Amino acid sequence: MTSSPDTPAPDPASGPTPVPAAGPGPRPATGPAAGSATGPGAGPTAAPSPADTPAAVPAPAPPSAADLDRRIDVIGRQPFRAKFHLRGRDLVTAQSHGPATLRWHARDLIAQRLAPAEPYKDGKQTPYRGHPVFVAQHATATCCRSCLRRWHEIPKGRELSRAERAYVVEVVCRWIEREVAGA
Repeated sequence: MTSSPDTPAPDPASGPTPVPAAGPGPRPATGPAAGSATGPGAGPTAAPSPADTPAAVPAPAPPSAADLDRRIDVIGRQPFRAKFHLRGRDLVTAQSHGPATLRWHARDLIAQRLAPAEPYKDGKQTPYRGHPVFVAQHATATCCRSCLRRWHEIPKGRELSRAERAYVVEVVCRWIEREVAGA
């Protein structure tokens, strides 16, 4: 295809088009400044070029509903986890508040009780009932940092990242959604 005078040329100021990394390891330098020298010998006024600075890593895409369903099904086969279901007041709360409100509650509860590097009373911080999110946390093994490590491969001893918090909220909310739909 040939370009016509009416077709705008690519804007060189916008920089190169971002390319996702193929995996771990160094990324090849691209762009006009790929061979430029920066560092201690480059002088005090040398600013790092966009090619010399590490690229911002985009947050991983949230898991699909099918992926979440598979993970929840595997966890739900464990006898302890299989006995958790929304019943009584917890089910009524889930139905009456709706998914948006429950998602907000899940974000708040995860941030307070699970996200810190050393949660207060870790292993005992999540009640068994009293809120649909609590029941969902036990059913999906997102109730404490030990369960997160064992079932979701999220390590202990450090604060949860934004992506990890979002993942936990997605798992909890997907479980609640399935319970309300099955009620």
